[in-house]
Amino acid sequence: MMLTRDSNKKTCVVLQPSYIPWRGYFHQVYLADAFVFYDDVQYDKNGWRNRNMLKGANGLHWLSVPVSLPTGSLATEIRHVNIDHRQPWASKHWKSIVADYGRTRWFGMLESVMRPRIESNPERLADLTIPLVMDIAAALGIRHTQFMRSSEMGIGGGRTERLAAICRSVGADRYVSGPSARSYLDEACMRDAGIEVAWMEYEYPEYPQVHGAFAGNVSVIDLIANAGSESGAYIWGGAP
Repeated sequence: MMLTRDSNKKTCVVLQPSYIPWRGYFHQVYLADAFVFYDDVQYDKNGWRNRNMLKGANGLHWLSVPVSLPTGSLATEIRHVNIDHRQPWASKHWKSIVADYGRTRWFGMLESVMRPRIESNPERLADLTIPLVMDIAAALGIRHTQFMRSSEMGIGGGRTERLAAICRSVGADRYVSGPSARSYLDEACMRDAGIEVAWMEYEYPEYPQVHGAFAGNVSVIDLIANAGSESGAYIWGGAP
């Protein structure tokens, strides 16, 4: 069953910042009263922190933001990862977006969200991805969610203990998590802290999409380009 907002609960979500993530990420943003960007955990190379997929005339393809990591470092925190501006990635990304979606009905909406951010040239990856997620959320009509960064909260501890402490610090009594966390999240620990754990189930309807057969595992900007102001109907089922 699809999770919905619960007015009787204050919901917290903690997720690593990602580059133009898919619609499931924004479903969690929508569910959250407090959304915490987990920016002081280890950067995962070849993950979703700096890249995502779009759908063009020739099929699925990656958009990747080039990054610069300290030489020999295996444990760089996400917030400390720099963008490698020696590569002209911003202009390439924008050209790719125009090629993929320039003729869609809602391209103007997509341009107003995406272009200013990818051309802003921030030094750090998180200073690109975090504001961009917030801009996309606003474009989707999400106004109720409070955003914050874990690096600014001063909360430590073990994996589950830290998540529980983050929830308590924002006054949350419900924590929403993606299904992959079932392998490590200690639900008993969360319950002992007075926090209910709710699990996401990613089952979304298809939406009208350009470039052939439908593909659902793409960036949310594909949805925005094709559905625009109606995008929420294909994520949480209606208006925010």
